[in-house]
Amino acid sequence: MSHGDKDAAAKGAAAKDGAGKDAAKMRVELELVRELAKLLDETNLSEIEVQDGDRAVRVARQIGGQLLAAAPVAAPAAAPAAAPLAAAPAEHPGTVRSPMVGTAYLSAEPGSAAFITEGTAVAQGDTLLIVEAMKVMNPIIAPRSGTVKAILVANEQPVEFDQPLVVIE
Repeated sequence: MSHGDKDAAAKGAAAKDGAGKDAAKMRVELELVRELAKLLDETNLSEIEVQDGDRAVRVARQIGGQLLAAAPVAAPAAAPAAAPLAAAPAEHPGTVRSPMVGTAYLSAEPGSAAFITEGTAVAQGDTLLIVEAMKVMNPIIAPRSGTVKAILVANEQPVEFDQPLVVIE
């Protein structure tokens, strides 16, 4: 098989994999992947993505065990009564958790009013906040009626799967 035949075979294999011509051109820099994986370990993140022009590299891992230790504390605007809830939100029966990894948004769009504030009465099915994952906005709805006792995330904050977001009593 000549050198030209090998290149054609490689491009044909890439096309069969659904990647097309761009996959034949893409070269993964293993050192970059190793550095990103090391950064994941050092920062306790579950995923990281870097983009350089048209090329993007995403490194992700599944974290075993509980993610609650890495969960951020309540927003600075939290009322003093919410402080005990922020210390152990996982134990509160009214905790609403993130169903996915993504970014939390407390309002429908920048500059608009937040869906909820602490002390807000909510009905079952009301939107509490949005978690954006892979460019899809996913509303997080109230599983039951009650009063918002604590908002445990800040606007535009990255969130992990099963991370406590809101406490409803």
